[in-house]
Amino acid sequence: MLGATIGNILEFYDFGTYSFFAIQIGQAFFPATDSFASLMLSLATFGAGFVTRPIGAIVLGSYSDRAGRRPAMTASFTMMSAAVLLLAITPSYETIGLAAPSLVVFARLLQGFALGGEVGPTTAYLMEAAPADARGLAVSFQPASQQIAATAGALVGEILSLTMTSEALNAYGWRIALLLGAATLPFGLWLRSVLPETLHRPEAHVLVTQPAGQSRADRRIMSLGFVILASCTITTYVTGYMTTYAMNTLHVSAPLAFATTLISNVVGIAAALLGGLLADSAGRRRIMIWPQVTALLMTYPVFLWIAESRSAFALLGGLGALTLIGTIPYSAFYVSMAEGLPRNIRGGAFATIYAFAIAIFGGTAQPIVTWLIHLTGSALVPAWYMLFASAAGLFAMLMMPETAPLNFTPNHKRNVVTPRRLP
Repeated sequence: MLGATIGNILEFYDFGTYSFFAIQIGQAFFPATDSFASLMLSLATFGAGFVTRPIGAIVLGSYSDRAGRRPAMTASFTMMSAAVLLLAITPSYETIGLAAPSLVVFARLLQGFALGGEVGPTTAYLMEAAPADARGLAVSFQPASQQIAATAGALVGEILSLTMTSEALNAYGWRIALLLGAATLPFGLWLRSVLPETLHRPEAHVLVTQPAGQSRADRRIMSLGFVILASCTITTYVTGYMTTYAMNTLHVSAPLAFATTLISNVVGIAAALLGGLLADSAGRRRIMIWPQVTALLMTYPVFLWIAESRSAFALLGGLGALTLIGTIPYSAFYVSMAEGLPRNIRGGAFATIYAFAIAIFGGTAQPIVTWLIHLTGSALVPAWYMLFASAAGLFAMLMMPETAPLNFTPNHKRNVVTPRRLP
């Protein structure tokens, strides 16, 4: 678990750092006549990384189902290492002209391919490595590790914004952030190379009894999973956009903008692990549905408070509370979907669904929100976009089956069952 999640942390740190420094990267590689055009070009390049995610998911995800989880995760990490180094050392547009944005786009495409093949094999690995009664907690390290990566990126951004002048931050501060992630790459590669393989490990009993393969039940779980992952993706990337949103739309100071994302992500780590623990003790569906309902009801009031007050308390407290509630359901979903898929397609199917959901909705979330804010002049655009996504996710969660390896009675006592073993 440690080796898998540390690799995940390093990869998502490198991928997410671009988002935190979108304004600065836009100025370095995409100079334009106005700041809005430069930011949109930078965010479009950020979105380019999502184009190759489905390809990486299909290639590396299916490879993990044939050759094993460890070689697929190691290959993904190696490609991510090359991409982040290229992005960090590419000269600016002023130095090499059009070659600069071309190299940046190539690095983002390679990052997207690598990351597309990361989530499916890692999630499958975490589930297969854990005992049946602790799968929720084990798999919750997947979303928690992404939050840890985002927290590390926000913390680096906060420190750099406090210790560097605006000119220095714009010129090379973001390169320091990327190189800090690159410095840990040898350690991550070593961890991945020594992980024990889980693909052929005997698997504990689960409630899912359909035969392996593309059965109707498998397709139903994958379809519902796509909707839930789309909802999760929009929520995650709009939340990750808060640094740019706070500076560009609310016009708050850079330290407060980075602190907003930092606090939100720290809360998200705890919420992800809490969601996994609750899923182990109370079942998957219940922990998906009720926190999602609560988050749906909280979203608009929180953003209205932020837009009207623009205070540190509203930004830190409001988004922190919303992240706490809104993150819990997705840990339960991750383990539910991993349990619901047969082992011989688990890595590839999870990776492909995840990648397509993120490619369609993650790569477009930040440019769409930026464009709608520019078009309408409303600071509440993120709230409406998140409300739409959360409602769709809740509808799909209501249709998901319970996959926990234990039954739960109305008084929440756990009764061990003896379901059929998967063929």
